[in-house]
Amino acid sequence: MSEIHRLKTQIVSRFSLGGFQIRSEASTFLAQQLQPLDDAERKKWITNVANHVQGQCLNLPVIEKQHIELAIKEANNTGLDDTETIFRVISAFEVPSFVYCAEKKKFLPDTNKRSLLATPDGKSSYIRERYWLLWQKTSRHETFSQRTTPGMEAPGNRNKLSLRKVENILSTSKMNDVVLLGLLTQLTEGRYYLEDPTGSIPIDISTATYSPGLFCEGCFLLAYGKYRDGVLKVEEIGFPMPELATNSRAFFGTVNSWGGPSKTLLKYSRNLNDLEKANVEHSLVFLSDCWLDNPIVMEKLEQLLRGYDDFPPVAIVLMGPFARSIENVYTLKGHFIKLGEILSSCEKLKSQTDLVIVPSIDDPAAANILPRPPVPEALAGELKKRFPRTILTTNPCRLQYCTQQIVVCRADLVTKLCRNTIHFPKEGLLEEHFARTIINQNTLAPLTPIAFPTHWNYDAALSLYPLPDLIVIGDPCQGFHTTEQECTVMNVGSFPKSKYAFKVYYPSSRTVEDSQIPDEE
Repeated sequence: MSEIHRLKTQIVSRFSLGGFQIRSEASTFLAQQLQPLDDAERKKWITNVANHVQGQCLNLPVIEKQHIELAIKEANNTGLDDTETIFRVISAFEVPSFVYCAEKKKFLPDTNKRSLLATPDGKSSYIRERYWLLWQKTSRHETFSQRTTPGMEAPGNRNKLSLRKVENILSTSKMNDVVLLGLLTQLTEGRYYLEDPTGSIPIDISTATYSPGLFCEGCFLLAYGKYRDGVLKVEEIGFPMPELATNSRAFFGTVNSWGGPSKTLLKYSRNLNDLEKANVEHSLVFLSDCWLDNPIVMEKLEQLLRGYDDFPPVAIVLMGPFARSIENVYTLKGHFIKLGEILSSCEKLKSQTDLVIVPSIDDPAAANILPRPPVPEALAGELKKRFPRTILTTNPCRLQYCTQQIVVCRADLVTKLCRNTIHFPKEGLLEEHFARTIINQNTLAPLTPIAFPTHWNYDAALSLYPLPDLIVIGDPCQGFHTTEQECTVMNVGSFPKSKYAFKVYYPSSRTVEDSQIPDEE
């Protein structure tokens, strides 16, 4: 028996133990790479490569040559642990949920069973948890914090404000210097209220001054004013206080609050941090409104993909809708097949780049509600066969590149916030107001469920607490990127409507590059 044949037998046996079937081409390739090593090193590398392949979360238990190539590349990137993967896509339905424990002053895992069919109290439950999340971080802010040594009064503490609850205000006939955190609602038409878990109170905002941001029904607001005759006369109105991610994570400890198989948060991984800094050329490419039924869009996509075949990024994220108009749902299947044919001819992309498919609410076949499931296998299955590194994921989804945490959401979120705001700011850039709104609200859905329907049991998938490193929005309005509280907020814009512009993110330097497919002369 030849040395290569003996090695192939060991490789096939090891992968079979993990429930995988390895192609002959793949096992031969791995055997050839291991042949120069001694027996002890061979066994170590076979196990290491098998673990990295398992970490790729393949849709089928069939190992191709490109899976082995990627696993060897990851294994060579210095000894990562089994759960330390360079790139991972996390489904919205796999994002862990936490609840705040006031007694322990920390977040604990939510052990309740979740499903799309929520119980009647599901709506009040998720809104209440949003409130307590914002309450705990706001009350810690220096504006309200009363931390002093017993018997001593810190300078300036006499001017500290007290954060009130509705029941405290309603227990008296009048109160000055009221600061209330509450949900902006219309319990009666044309009349605004602020609501918290203890009750609701009517507010008069006719003469209020607003801080920067887009204030909509469904947002949690901080209101300052005077309580008279059953009404809170608001003088100043703003958002809950923001908080840096490094401060927020202290209340979760090392538990994995982001998602994925690791028990601990990969944000703290020294191996991944070193790897992230070393690979300055690594990039993530984002496109939105990828109309595969439009010949010009498909032509531009082909131009982009073939261009990147010479310098493969870590991932290319394509956001829907994947058809401008759909009369017959199954016509989309043919368009995905054509996309797969283009990708199958890009050899370097096949071995080094993940293709992430994020649907919009306009794609088949799911309701207009977030989070929504991936594009069905019946439509995109052939794409995966032609390009095995295709990942069909949810909207929204989470990406983990080394220690970087990225949220991706394809929704007209900027547009909806502008349409539903009760006060449109006269100064400042739109992107700054938008970023401030979602950062301070710590959610992708700071709107009433009527304007922005969500699955109550999966509100954790929309959470932005602790803040990620990058938030990627796919809104058809003009693209932009800005930074708020050390978090980059980016709108990709519409690929066709922006003359084929897209965004490229470099995790090592945390920079965004505006790119565009040039017109052919």
